[in-house]
Amino acid sequence: MNTHSSLTLPAAAQEVVAALVAARRSGQTAPASILRAALSTDDEAYAVQEAVAQALGWFADGGPRYWKSGGASRESVLSHAALPSAGVRVAGDTLANVSFHTPAVEAEIVLRLAEDVTPERAQRLTHADAPALVDAMAVAIEIADSRWDEGLQAPPALRLADQGSHGALVLGAWMPWRAHDWANQRCEVRFGGTPVIANTGAYSLGDPLWLLPIWLRHATRHDRTVAAHSVVTTGSWVGAIPSPKDADVVVRFPGLGEVGLRGGTVHAAHRIDFT
Repeated sequence: MNTHSSLTLPAAAQEVVAALVAARRSGQTAPASILRAALSTDDEAYAVQEAVAQALGWFADGGPRYWKSGGASRESVLSHAALPSAGVRVAGDTLANVSFHTPAVEAEIVLRLAEDVTPERAQRLTHADAPALVDAMAVAIEIADSRWDEGLQAPPALRLADQGSHGALVLGAWMPWRAHDWANQRCEVRFGGTPVIANTGAYSLGDPLWLLPIWLRHATRHDRTVAAHSVVTTGSWVGAIPSPKDADVVVRFPGLGEVGLRGGTVHAAHRIDFT
């Protein structure tokens, strides 16, 4: 990963880097309260993300292949984070070797790029260009988690610096990208056999494709190319639902598929009609 940044980290931001690196290495959370005012801009939070990734060697063998992106609305500023591939799981994998502090379930649609996107191309992209950039999509669970004692209640800048409070990414079965009626798409989350939430058309950006040009301009900054088959999450349909410890969980998008954890092992299916 090219770790060049146009921003030199001030001493306070370096303290955030040190706290996050220590928390990830030790498995123990750190107090956000003493660093509440350490970051003054999103640019500083993104520079902390990169410094943490460099310190932990996440992308030593190349650029990030997994990302998260999303926002509260099309009018809001979207946020982004490169994700370590060690936290990605697919059907048949287990999360037994991953420890969480305060896990929360997010139900998502993820997209996979069809081809490389250079910085020059990213700058020219419009929302109308997005469908041609994607070759596949999948139902997914992002398990949100935090390295801060305050969990998801930590200050926004510190959550952003902490890879957007990312814990793990559980991917369902890939299916070819196709145009879809997202406004009428239903999303369901269950813990065990108990329904937790269900909604229709609740996705904040309307269409997962909408964020692609914005995310790609972020991901290609500092003269990076985003490689073909890179994967990006697109934001939760259900917020972040606190998950009971070791709970079985199922996320379903009827007509597209489901992904879940059963006994800590990932299971997935696609294009299922749920009744």
